[in-house]
Amino acid sequence: MLCALIMAGGKGERFWPLSTDEKPKQFLKLLGNETMLQMTVGRLKRLIPIDRIFVVTGEIYKDLVQEQLPELPKDNIILEPVGRNTAPCIALSAMYIKQFYDNAVLAVLPSDHLIRDDEKFLTLLEAGSNFIQKNEKAIVTIGITPDRPETGYGYIKFNKENTQQEKLDEVASDIDGIEILSVESFVEKPSLDIAKQYIAEGNYLWNAGMFIWSIDNILELTKKHINHTYNILNTIDISNRESFIEQCKEKYPLVDNISVDYAIMEKAQYIHVIPGEFGWDDIGSWFSVERYSDKDDNNNVHKGDVKTIDSKNNLVISSGKPIVVAGVENLLVVESDEIIFICHKDQIQNLRAIKQKVQKEKSN
Repeated sequence: MLCALIMAGGKGERFWPLSTDEKPKQFLKLLGNETMLQMTVGRLKRLIPIDRIFVVTGEIYKDLVQEQLPELPKDNIILEPVGRNTAPCIALSAMYIKQFYDNAVLAVLPSDHLIRDDEKFLTLLEAGSNFIQKNEKAIVTIGITPDRPETGYGYIKFNKENTQQEKLDEVASDIDGIEILSVESFVEKPSLDIAKQYIAEGNYLWNAGMFIWSIDNILELTKKHINHTYNILNTIDISNRESFIEQCKEKYPLVDNISVDYAIMEKAQYIHVIPGEFGWDDIGSWFSVERYSDKDDNNNVHKGDVKTIDSKNNLVISSGKPIVVAGVENLLVVESDEIIFICHKDQIQNLRAIKQKVQKEKSN
């Protein structure tokens, strides 16, 4: 039985000022009429019933999740009182979901990624689930076939010989006609020269942060590799939701602050990857929004009540007020509820630092 866990706790600082601490990017309509979270759940509902879809998010976002996903059962919203990175978040969620679906296969997915070919993605997700059902000690991740030497993503190096397969319960190099490859290592974000080398070698995929495993396996791996976190989480009463929430507030801040990549993926055996080509992007900055948005004849992107005159290569976002830009180029213009922000596009990569500076000056 396949369940899905959607990670929806990020702050989305690279989309400031539209994305705020109170309403980060997963709750915004960046690429259409639905928010990123709504797009993710809508896609998954074609494969997984809504009762088996769970969302883990920060406690402050509970109302936003309920507002945007009214069909999601309230018990399927898992609340983190504080952020402690992905490893404890996934372990806490797995313990919680296990009470409803004891022997489930769990797919862990980001809430804020673009996938343009839903059918192809769901086919790979189902194949990964079927592989785990036959190989309960395995982990499957979905890697993205790179089309450029990208320095902003981590990479997955796969083993061309698939030597790990012989150690699993069922020897297989594919399932449902989908190729399953053994993983040799996970690699941090590279320099441009090294990224070019990865492309040339041909056995590297982008790490999209999508994982499929049995609930029992991820809990066993948590117990083995981050025992301190496991022991703390294991004392939380999950049988009563109110008690669960209160005990999380008390105990969850004490767990390790560590990513699942460092805590589990770099140490676990039997890791496999499915190469994927389904129009994926992590939507990591305003450049991503620009890349997938319609443009006028002068390469301007308009969202909301926007008019451009004698201008080109601008990205202009209105949240309600009319915006007119004239005689300018290569600008980002964003109108939010609290601020109107204008910068040259070459400053987009510095948005986090700009946000911090503005907030510091505002507080003084």
